[in-house]
Amino acid sequence: MRMHTREEKLAAFGRLLDVMDDLRTKCPWDRKQTNESLRPNTIEETYELADALIKDDKAEICKELGDVLLHIVFYARIGSETGDFDIADVCNKLCDKLIYRHPHVYGPDAERIEKGEVTVDQVLKNWEQLKVKEKGGNKRVLSGVPDALPSLIKAYRIQDKARGVGFDWDCREQVWDKVREELGELEAELEALSQEKSEENKRKATGELGDFIFSVINAARLYKLNPDNALEMTNRKFIRRFTYLEEHSIRIGKPLTEMTLEEMDKIWEEAKKLEK
Repeated sequence: MRMHTREEKLAAFGRLLDVMDDLRTKCPWDRKQTNESLRPNTIEETYELADALIKDDKAEICKELGDVLLHIVFYARIGSETGDFDIADVCNKLCDKLIYRHPHVYGPDAERIEKGEVTVDQVLKNWEQLKVKEKGGNKRVLSGVPDALPSLIKAYRIQDKARGVGFDWDCREQVWDKVREELGELEAELEALSQEKSEENKRKATGELGDFIFSVINAARLYKLNPDNALEMTNRKFIRRFTYLEEHSIRIGKPLTEMTLEEMDKIWEEAKKLEK
């Protein structure tokens, strides 16, 4: 596939802005939209893009990127109508931020990166420190983590931001002591819950479960594995294998509810072998 020239890219973006202007003034649905009404659709489109990315479906990624870009342009158009900002402000603020947070590229240290003297870890640490300074040092390290993030992703971001200012293990192998410690505490609370199913015991067990999951996410981060991607891969793997089991039960005319666990395990193993 031929890649477009800079001029063609700019022309395509200009065409998108023209189409957005037309829709906002001529389409009854587009004309009535607000930031609040668009927000649920934006979240949905973002998840659809995330789904395409994990499937590595290039055609779908291209399509979903367009849908997300539409929302960015739409919000900017609404901002221009209220006189608060327009798409040029969005682009300029982004460029200003990127330049500020990349002093090793745009600042006096630019020569160091050409010599390979700047590491990825140094860039990330500097990025977090510069973010804190952007508002006169009043912004807290973790204040930039959105409350609405899914819990698993939020935990990863919290840990990554803390690492950016030096709050991390000296070596990643140390994390396993913490994981084992949290597992032991979880097992103790689960044992207490099995002895007495009180609300207090359930609360404590829930807290220890959270601590254990948080420690496992931390381990994944230290080994440069994305826990959200890993869990989604396992979700999809389980769906494939369970669907194989279900289809097998339909073929032999025996519902899953009438199969023994041993029978289901045997078919499950068949599904696993087919994936290798």
